[in-house]
Amino acid sequence: MKKAFLLVSLLSTFLIGCSSTSPRKNLEQFETHTGGQVMGDATSFYWVTNKLTQPHTSADYVTVGDYGWYQTDYAWSEGVLREFIREGEQRNSSNELVPYRVHVRFNKSGEAVYQQYRIDSKILPIQAKQLENYQKEAKSVLETTMKQNDEGLRLVQGYWDGSSFKTCAGGEFDRIEFNQTLPSFVIDRLASVESYAAFLGSDSLGKMSVEELLMLAEDSHDCVVRPSLLKE
Repeated sequence: MKKAFLLVSLLSTFLIGCSSTSPRKNLEQFETHTGGQVMGDATSFYWVTNKLTQPHTSADYVTVGDYGWYQTDYAWSEGVLREFIREGEQRNSSNELVPYRVHVRFNKSGEAVYQQYRIDSKILPIQAKQLENYQKEAKSVLETTMKQNDEGLRLVQGYWDGSSFKTCAGGEFDRIEFNQTLPSFVIDRLASVESYAAFLGSDSLGKMSVEELLMLAEDSHDCVVRPSLLKE
C-alpha cells in the first residue's frame, strides 16, 4: 500500500494536457473548453469553442476498442447544428475495418439539406434515425464538455516517464493527485513503463488533480489533435 501511495504521490505531476485557448480568439470573445469520457468500450475526447454564450464549433475523437474509431468536426449557428464532417473506420459485413466519411449540412430549422455517407468507396443513404442520432451526439459533446468545465475539469494529455509528466502543451508536473482508484495493473505500468496518458483533471498551485483516467498507451502514441475537417 505504501508503495502504491508513493507512486500516486510521484505521479502528482503526471497528467496535464492539451487544452489551449488562443489569445487572439479571446479578444474576439471566443473561448475553447475540452473534456472527455469513457462509456463501455468507447473513449471520447471533446473540444467546444463558444462565441459569447453560444456554441460556435465543436469536435470529438472517439475510439471504440476493436470496432473502430472516428473524429468529427461540427459547426453551429445560434444554437443549431449547421454542418458536420465525420471520418473514421468501422467494421463492415465481413468484419473488416474499412474507412468511412459522413458529411451533412442542416438548415436553421435543423433539417438536413445535404448529406453524404461514403463507406469503403460506396455511397449509401443516411436513414432519418441515424441523422437524429448524429444530432444527439453533437449536443452530447456540448453538454458533457460544458458540465465538466463547470466542475473545473478539462482534457489533459501528455507523457509520463516514471518521474514527471510532460504535457502535450509543453508543461511539466511533479505533483499529481488521483481522485479515483486505479487498478493494480495501471499502477504497475506507470511505475515501470514510459506511457502516453489522457485524463480529465484540473490544476491548482502547481498540483494536478486527476479525476478520471481516459487513456493509457505506449509512449509512441501521438497527442490527439483537435479534428479540423470543415473548411473555414
